[in-house]
Amino acid sequence: MMTMGEMPMPGGWSMSMMWMRMPGQSWPGAALAFLGMWGVMMAAMMLPVLIPMLWRYRASLAATPGSRRRGLMLATATAAYFSVWTLAGLVVFVLGAEAASIAMAQPALARAAPAFAGLVVLAAGALQFTTWKARRLACCRETPMCGPRSRNSTTILSAWRFGLRIGVQCVYCCAGLTAILLVIGVMDLRAMAVVTAAICLERFVPAGERMAQAIGIVAVAAGLFMTLGIIPAAILL
Repeated sequence: MMTMGEMPMPGGWSMSMMWMRMPGQSWPGAALAFLGMWGVMMAAMMLPVLIPMLWRYRASLAATPGSRRRGLMLATATAAYFSVWTLAGLVVFVLGAEAASIAMAQPALARAAPAFAGLVVLAAGALQFTTWKARRLACCRETPMCGPRSRNSTTILSAWRFGLRIGVQCVYCCAGLTAILLVIGVMDLRAMAVVTAAICLERFVPAGERMAQAIGIVAVAAGLFMTLGIIPAAILL
C-alpha cells in the first residue's frame, strides 16, 4: 500500500497513485488491486469492533433451542459483513478515480483540493453531533438486538442477512470517519491507526455518544484549520 508512490499536484499536495492505472493495467485490474488493499485494510480496522458483535450474535444463537452449526453461521455472517465493506470500497474507488481524473485535467480545481479536504473533515466532524449518527451508533453498540428480530432463526440465510444488516449499519456509522480517512491519507498507516482508535472509542466506552461528540469536536477544529490553510492534512498525523 505504501509503496505505490504519489504524484505532486498543484496546490502543494500529493495524490496517491492508487487512483490511477499502472502502465498496461486495465481499469478492472486497477479496481481489483484497490479492492485487495481495501479489503485487508478494512479487516484490520473493523475486526476490533466486529468481534464483539459476533460474540453477542453467538450468545443469541446459543440461547436459541435447536441452534447448531454456530461456527458456520458465524463465518457466513462475517463474510456478509465484509461483502458490504467490499461494495463500499468499489464505490470509493470509482469516485476516487473520477476525482483524480478531474484534478489532473483541471489545475485550478487541484489547487482547491486541500481546502475541499478540510471541508470534508469539517462536515464529518459535524455529522458526529447528529441524531442520525447517534441512532447508527446505538445500533452498532447493541447488535444483535437492533433491527429486525430475525436472530431467532438458525438458517445460513438468516446468518447472511444478519451479516449484511450489521455491515450496512457499520458502514453508515463509520461514514464520517471513513471520509476523514479518505481525504487525509487512505493508505497511510498512521491515519488508519487514528481512525481505528476513534471508531473503537465511540463503540466501547460507556458514554459512546459523548465520545462520538468529543471526536466530532476534534474533527471540526481540524477541518477548520485545514480549510483555512493553517495546517495541511499531513501535520495532523
